[in-house]
Amino acid sequence: MDKKILVVDDEQSIGTLLEYNLKQAGFEVLKAMDGEVGLQLAIEEEPDLMILDLMLPKMDGIEVCKQLRQRKVMTPILMLTAKDDEFDKVLGLELGADDYMTKPFSPREVVARVKAILRRINTHNQMVTNDKDEEIEMIKIGKLRILPEHYEAFYEDDQLELTPKEFELLLYLTKHKGRVLTRDQLLSAVWNYDFAGDTRIVDVHISHLREKIERDSKKPIYIKTIRGLGYKLEEPKVDE
Repeated sequence: MDKKILVVDDEQSIGTLLEYNLKQAGFEVLKAMDGEVGLQLAIEEEPDLMILDLMLPKMDGIEVCKQLRQRKVMTPILMLTAKDDEFDKVLGLELGADDYMTKPFSPREVVARVKAILRRINTHNQMVTNDKDEEIEMIKIGKLRILPEHYEAFYEDDQLELTPKEFELLLYLTKHKGRVLTRDQLLSAVWNYDFAGDTRIVDVHISHLREKIERDSKKPIYIKTIRGLGYKLEEPKVDE
């Protein structure tokens, strides 16, 4: 069955261009030209991935992304914008978008990004399927428990509500426990390509992780800042 892609963009020429290239790549395509219709289609049609413009009539892309995540709709989102604005980029990713592209863009690059996101999800789903009858891998650090194959993390007995990128960042930090990781390393590893120095994206995600896994986010015992270098996740000496 063809993967279903929802394109939400109010510029008809861009929508048509993306539709043509996605169909050429073997995808089924749905389209919407405003945020309200895009939100409705995302909920009702359950697409495999959503290409979402930031600036939309009736409801902007940030609000669409926010409402989907609040409803626990975890459809992967590739966000588009005409703005080369770091705040918009950080906010979109912070709310749960999986990737981000600035207009103008190459349709081939959009298709490549779509395939990369879906490939990661398919790999994860295959891992879960293969491990159903096997012992589930669990990573334990202090009172944190992480189940990589299930995309789940717990503090004591409470499941943490993490966005996909927050989970991937936490998992990468735990798999490199005790190592100092630079912001550029984290950008490359977790976002799968270089954001050309947009290290604030990492800082925002680290801040949100700390709010969810630390008793006092201003005095972290799990994720430590190594001044001038980056971050390090370590086994806490005290976890009261």
